[in-house]
This record gives sequence, structure tokens and C-alpha cells, in this order.
Amino acid sequence: MPEIKPVSDLQNYSEVLRDIAIGSPVFLTKNGRGKYVLLDMEDYERMQAGIKLMSELAKGRDSGEEQGWETIESVEAVLGAS
Repeated sequence: MPEIKPVSDLQNYSEVLRDIAIGSPVFLTKNGRGKYVLLDMEDYERMQAGIKLMSELAKGRDSGEEQGWETIESVEAVLGAS
């Protein structure tokens, strides 16, 4: 269950920070609408790594579509794994 709190709860930020756990962000609202998310640093780093991975995979896909795909045999030959 997500932890949702009004941004005014940050006046007592130590209590809000205690509610943040790995895999369990705290969502802050302003005027009744979602505005901010507080994440554990490990979750943030994992999210950033996932975004970077997806970006690199998209670049590879685009490159393959533009320049053509290599066959498995040619890749194995380059790697010496035939």
C-alpha cells in the first residue's frame, strides 16, 4: 500500500523519512494532488540504471534497424566462439 502524505507533513520531516523504506516510496501531495515522491537512494539508483539500460537497448535496436542486423554466425566469428 503506497504511503501518501500531504507536503505539510514535511514540517516533521524526520517522521516522513522514517516511513521511506526500500521498495516503498512516500508520495507527497500539495492541495490534494500528487506532487512529489521521496525514494530510498537504492531505489533511485536502481531506477536510474534501468532508464540507462532501456536507453542503450533502444540505441542498439535503432542501429540494427538503420544499419542492418548481424547474423549469429558473424558475431560468433568475431568473438571466436564458433
